[in-house]
Amino acid sequence: MISKLENQIQVGLPTPYGKLNIIAYAKDSNELMPHLALVHPDTNFDDVVNVRVHSECMTGDVFGSYRCECGEQLSLSLEYIGENTGVLIYLRQEGRGIGLINKLHAYVKQDEGFDTAEANRVLGFGYDDRTYEDAILILQDLNISNINLITNNPEKIKALDGSSSIEVRSRIDLNIEARKENIEYLRTKKNKFRHFLQ
Repeated sequence: MISKLENQIQVGLPTPYGKLNIIAYAKDSNELMPHLALVHPDTNFDDVVNVRVHSECMTGDVFGSYRCECGEQLSLSLEYIGENTGVLIYLRQEGRGIGLINKLHAYVKQDEGFDTAEANRVLGFGYDDRTYEDAILILQDLNISNINLITNNPEKIKALDGSSSIEVRSRIDLNIEARKENIEYLRTKKNKFRHFLQ
């Protein structure tokens, strides 16, 4: 856990989802990979706030990979926030916390027949090495204590709701239609990670 995570810079960002404010959070101003918060300017922080905590996925978020549904989750979350206000926290923990190069090694293992969870284990990692302490620090900095969490991940709910400063009032579904390229990935999410998927 970063002991001191600070708002380094905030600026308006025009997007397809409306104008948002983007804030870079890091322990110092020289950080090259800060966490980000995208904040709808009309968000009422004294009310229950819609929040998406999104872990970086370059292959899905940037390049639109169909191996996962991360890019589609990101777009759908921003669309929801654009229409209903709220905050998207973008955590720099690529590949469920193992980094981009190791994630690509995991892709190789998946092509050899391992599911997305076992591929990480074969490489010597846990099923999911992500943590959410930094998201809690960002929410604290924004003075947000009550949230509607946009997620299908029960561990994310547990991590945030289990903190002393955040209460998850409700969960907002992220319903993404499965593709032939990611159906097994989604099945593993549902069966091994207990994600709330149809």
